[in-house]
Amino acid sequence: MDSSIDKVVLEQRRVSTIRSTNSKKQTHGIKQILRNINIQIVESINDKTNEIVSLEFDLIGVDAAIANAIRRVMISEVPTMAIDKVFIHNNTSLIQDEILAHRLGLIPVRASPRFFESRPNTEEDVSAANTIELKLKVKCTWKTPRTNTGMADKDYNNNNVYSGDFTWSPIGVQTSQFQAVDVLPIYDKIIIAKMSPGHEIDIVAHCYKGTGAEHAKFCPVSVASYRLLPEIVLKQPIRGELAHRLHGCFTKHPSGDVIKLVKDDDSGEVEAVVANPRTDVGTREFHRHEDLSSMVELGRRKNHHIFTVESTSALQPKDIVYESIDILIQKCDKFLEELANLN
Repeated sequence: MDSSIDKVVLEQRRVSTIRSTNSKKQTHGIKQILRNINIQIVESINDKTNEIVSLEFDLIGVDAAIANAIRRVMISEVPTMAIDKVFIHNNTSLIQDEILAHRLGLIPVRASPRFFESRPNTEEDVSAANTIELKLKVKCTWKTPRTNTGMADKDYNNNNVYSGDFTWSPIGVQTSQFQAVDVLPIYDKIIIAKMSPGHEIDIVAHCYKGTGAEHAKFCPVSVASYRLLPEIVLKQPIRGELAHRLHGCFTKHPSGDVIKLVKDDDSGEVEAVVANPRTDVGTREFHRHEDLSSMVELGRRKNHHIFTVESTSALQPKDIVYESIDILIQKCDKFLEELANLN
């Protein structure tokens, strides 16, 4: 693990040892490769409804090509449900029809894509197996008795149109399959439009199954990224004033500083030690100091990927990761099948 071939070295003016794999490791069998793979869950963050919306995990022992394939599949090929067609019966608000339809498409819907088939080709093909129908009918009126405080919330009824104003219109057997909470928008307080008395919105929206490759509204993640694990090596002891300067070269982080100053009980002198390299963002500030530049080596572990996955809440991050790996396996199986057919 200490071999330079296993890491990328960030030098002052260049990046070295950037080959993706070690040629010696390529002779290992598939069983050995699988034994080297390790996944560690580092952190998960919940929203107000106590659902996990963000996940950080380490994927260890795989090449960057595999890690990047998982990331790309998460973004573009994991399916979700989203509003795709909007039938506008009446819209007298200030928002144009096409802008209103676009806003509706970006509202995350809770429905699980596992229970639905691909989108219908025509409206005649709409069925309980491929479509969720949502209705939105809101009219803004004056409150009774009429007031004129100059504040819309106090003077008007329904001046704000929210995602929570949608109602579900079951198709066929959907009544026995789902409850309204299973298919309606996840968040109730997403503002769709602001209206004045006399304005009205009356629409029917159809939700279909799709992927991020078709349109961004189907993308299940707001963030899907990875970075390599930082590695910082102090080539010699750094003490006293040098230690203080080195400490100031690295970023501060709530979970702990990258470089920590430790005081020696006997001499009273402080020494710099690497405490939390994971939070380093690739600073090279220490290269500005000639006396520090040769004392520190900054690198990245090639086979240790720190993934961050933030969900739009349509699917939980762990489900998105599972789905992306399943899709990648299916692609590999398809490729092997095509190769077999060549013979």
